[in-house]
Amino acid sequence: MNSLEQGKEIFKNKSKLCSNSPGVYQVFDEKNKIIYVGKAKNLPNRLSNYSSSSTQPIRTERMIASTNRIDTISTLNESEALLLEANLIKKNKPRYNVLLKDDKSFPYIQIRSSHDYPQITKFRGKHNDKDIYFGPFASIASANWTIKMLQKVFQIRVCDDNTFKGRSRPCILYQIKRCSGPCTGEITKSEYSKTVDECSSFLNGKSRDIQKKMSQEMEKESDRLNFEKAAILRDRIKSLTYIQSSQNIQKNNLKDADLIVSYRKENITCVVIFFYRSKQNWGSQYFYPKHDHEDSDEHILKSFLTQFYENKEPPSELVLNLTPENHELIKSAFEKKYNKKISIKISPKNSIVKNAVKNAQEQLQIKILSQEKNNDLLISMGEKFKLGFTPSLIEVYDNSHNQGDSNIGALIAFGKDGFIKNRYRKFNIKNTKIKSNDDYGMMTEVIQRRFSKVDSLTDENVPDLLLIDGGKGQYSVVRNKLNDLGFHGLKIIAISKGKERNKGNEKFISEDGVIELDKNDPVLFLTQRIRDEAHRFAITTHRKKKTKQMFKSPLDEIDGIGSKRKKALLSHFGSAKAIEGASLDDIKSIDGINDSSAEKVYNFFHKKKNIL
Repeated sequence: MNSLEQGKEIFKNKSKLCSNSPGVYQVFDEKNKIIYVGKAKNLPNRLSNYSSSSTQPIRTERMIASTNRIDTISTLNESEALLLEANLIKKNKPRYNVLLKDDKSFPYIQIRSSHDYPQITKFRGKHNDKDIYFGPFASIASANWTIKMLQKVFQIRVCDDNTFKGRSRPCILYQIKRCSGPCTGEITKSEYSKTVDECSSFLNGKSRDIQKKMSQEMEKESDRLNFEKAAILRDRIKSLTYIQSSQNIQKNNLKDADLIVSYRKENITCVVIFFYRSKQNWGSQYFYPKHDHEDSDEHILKSFLTQFYENKEPPSELVLNLTPENHELIKSAFEKKYNKKISIKISPKNSIVKNAVKNAQEQLQIKILSQEKNNDLLISMGEKFKLGFTPSLIEVYDNSHNQGDSNIGALIAFGKDGFIKNRYRKFNIKNTKIKSNDDYGMMTEVIQRRFSKVDSLTDENVPDLLLIDGGKGQYSVVRNKLNDLGFHGLKIIAISKGKERNKGNEKFISEDGVIELDKNDPVLFLTQRIRDEAHRFAITTHRKKKTKQMFKSPLDEIDGIGSKRKKALLSHFGSAKAIEGASLDDIKSIDGINDSSAEKVYNFFHKKKNIL
C-alpha cells in the first residue's frame, strides 16, 4: 500500500492529464482491483480536490492511500456520467462505494396479447412490444396471488401454448370456473377478447367501472331468470372486491409511483420501496445499502436510486421522504435514459410517506436485534471452539450426489447479518474419475477451485472460518488441500453426526481435537441451522441439475438449433424419436426451419445411427 502522500500525488498527476469534461473515474489498488468509482462534472477539478484538500474523511484517506492507478472515462454530459457511475458500481462492487446489496429483478404479470387467445402469466426479463405487462410486483408470491384471483374474476387461461394446442376436452380449471375453456371452444374468440380487455382495464386501475358493469349484467341475468349465470357473476364480483381490499385500492393512493423512504439508526440504513400502480399497492421490498458512517443520508439515497433504477424503468413519479444528493441531475438522467417525464416529489409530511417511514423503522429494529443476536452467537462460537477471534464470515461446504449422477458441491455463507445469499455457490464436479461415494475427492476439487485463485488470507473475499459437513476424514482432506494452497492459518471445523446420526449428538473436529457441546447450547443450535441450510442448498441444487438432465433433448447437441427451432420441431413431430424417423423433406416443410438447419438435424440423427 502507498502512503497517503503517494496516493495524493497519483491523483494530482492524473488531474493534469484529463480533459475538461464530465466523466467517471475508477480508482485501482495494487492488485489492479477497482476500489472506488466516482463521477465528476469536471474531471481535472474533481481529481485535484483529492490531492489538495487537507481535511478528508478517514475513509477517503484510506482510499487515497490504497490508490495505485486511476482510469477516467469522459462523457458528453453529467447525466451520462451519473448513469455510467451507477453501472460500474453495480458491476464491480468497489470497496469504498455505497453498495446496493441483494438487488434483483422483480416479477411482472404478462398478458400475451400476441396470441389469438392470450395467456396470463408471471414474467421476468426484457419486455417486448407485442405483449402487455403490469408491475412490478414485490415478490413472486404477490404476482402468483394476483394471477390466481384474476383467474377467478376473468377466467383467462394460464396454460402454455403446447398444452393449449393439445387439449381435446377442458381441464380441471374450467370445471372449477377459473378458465373459460378457449382451448376446446367453450367460449368464442370475441367473448374471450372481451374478458381479456376487462382484465387489462382492471390492472390499469378501472376496477370500479368493471365492478359496476358486472353488477348491471348480474341484474339483467337475474331479471331474465338466468340465475346460474347471475350466480357466476356474483362470485366474480366478490373476488373483485376481495382483490380491491387486499391491494389497498383507495382514492388517496398514489396512481403510478414508487414510494421510497430511507431511515437510519446505529449506522445501518433501511430503504423501503412501495410499488403503486393504478392506485393499487403491489407490495414492498426492504434494502440495506452497505455504506460507511461518514456517508450522508442524502448520498446514500442518491446511490440507492441510481443503482436500483440502473436496470429497471422507473414509474412516472418517485415519492421520497428526503432530498437525495443531485436530485435534479438524477431526474434529468432518468428522463434521458427512459425517454419519459419523471417527477421526483419530496413529501416527508404526507401520511402515506409517514406510514412508510414507520415500516422502515420497525424493519430496521428487527434487523438490529437480529444482528445483535447473531453477533453474540458468533462471539460464543469463537470462545467455545477456542478460535482466538470472533468469526465474521463463515463458509460452509457440503456435497450431494446420487450414485455418481449429477455430482455437485455446495458453498453457503453466514455472518452477523445472517445467511449471505449472494455468496452462495455451486460446483459441478468436473473430475470424471471421482466415484459417486468419493466424498473426499469431491471436497478436494471444491476447495481447490474455491481457493486456487485467491491471493492470501488478507483478501476481503476469504472467510475466517470453514465449516465442513463430515468427520475426521473430511477435516484432514480439507486441511491438507488448504495447506497445499498456502492457507495454513485458515480455521476449519468439521461437524460429525456420529454413528447414529442423531441431531443433538454432533461432535466437532478442530485442530484442538474433538469438541462436544451441551445439547441446549445456543452455539450448537446455530451450527445445526447453518449446516442444515448448506444441506438444503446442496440437495436443491442437485435436484435441479438432475431434473434438467432428465428433460434434456438430443436437439440441444445440434449447433445452430436454438430454442425457437427446437420448439418448432417438437411442436410438429411431438418427440425427438419422431424427428429421428422423419425424412429430410418432412423436416424442411416446417415453418422456421430453413434448408441448412433441416440438413443439420437430419445428418445429426442419421450419422448417429451409422456410428452405432
